[in-house]
Amino acid sequence: MHGVPVGYPQTRSGAKAAAANYVTVGGSSRFLTDKTARHRAVAVMAAKGTAEAATKKADHTAGEVIASLRGDTSKVSVKKAVARTGVLSAHVLGFDARGAMVRLWTTTVRGSTAGHATPDVDFQSVTVTLAWESNDWKMKGSSSTTGLVAPIDARQASNVPGDFSDYVPAAAYDPVLSGAEDQDGFPAPYERNERGARAAAVSATMLYGDSRFFVQEGWRHRMLAATTASSVLHSVTSDADSTARLVMENRGVGADGRTADGSELITRTAALATRSISYSDQAASIELWTASVGGVAGKDETQRPQVAFLRMTVDLVWEAGTWKTTAVTPSEPLVPSPPTMQEADSADSFTEVGGASNAPATA
Repeated sequence: MHGVPVGYPQTRSGAKAAAANYVTVGGSSRFLTDKTARHRAVAVMAAKGTAEAATKKADHTAGEVIASLRGDTSKVSVKKAVARTGVLSAHVLGFDARGAMVRLWTTTVRGSTAGHATPDVDFQSVTVTLAWESNDWKMKGSSSTTGLVAPIDARQASNVPGDFSDYVPAAAYDPVLSGAEDQDGFPAPYERNERGARAAAVSATMLYGDSRFFVQEGWRHRMLAATTASSVLHSVTSDADSTARLVMENRGVGADGRTADGSELITRTAALATRSISYSDQAASIELWTASVGGVAGKDETQRPQVAFLRMTVDLVWEAGTWKTTAVTPSEPLVPSPPTMQEADSADSFTEVGGASNAPATA
């Protein structure tokens, strides 16, 4: 409705999804550059009695950050703007049938494909307060501060501005998280359309980047059985088991997800944007721009979590009433400039975003 996802389950996952989507919408180029669209979106998101204050706050925020979409050009070109937000973790601070409070760890990329300045990355901690109204989650308020800063993987160099052209507003979609789950806690069936295929691809990349994928064999096998096409399930499971063992060995992590000194494995993947490469009602290929954080939260700074920005291609088929993956393949990096004037946080700081309870809702 007016570019805002609506219709969430009255669950913790539904609250996480609503908070994530509202923050993503609030950071989009359309929201920041189009006053009419912004006011309509706020009216959809805002809880009763908060729309006027929320509109003023949104206008103020847009005025503060609009220059970040200019790059090093003289004025903002909306068609060439890059404004994407990915949610790396979501922690429910409070929840009942009437309301919820969710703290998000996000990464935001803003800039322009014009000029010579590569879009910049930023990390934020955003706390969203929600109310359950008219059978949906509505936003009562939000606050943000600088979030944990993960250094960009040293093996990844920043791309030039033109490389980001596939992710300007007209070329790609923001991810939409639903929070809808089946009885086992995995994503509920998706609709048989292009939007459903994109959502399934988003969930797949998030689940493959969850720390449980690496340290919990039972969870990994159940997740793959729920999301992978039957024709490739055996080979995908075998490859995933090998990958998980390699990661655990390289990180020195045991079956409890911790190293010998008690440090915790931290892995998260956020989708920044999606675009369809091909689509039919039988098969689809979706490209995602992702931010993946991986490392160990503890005293060893050499294993401090780092972020890698990758394009991922997810191939899917329609099977058993939903979209199932046949391949999840990393491709070329798409790397923004690192945070300016900000030092990376210490390795042990990242313990606050680890664990299953901090996993974001899926699409």
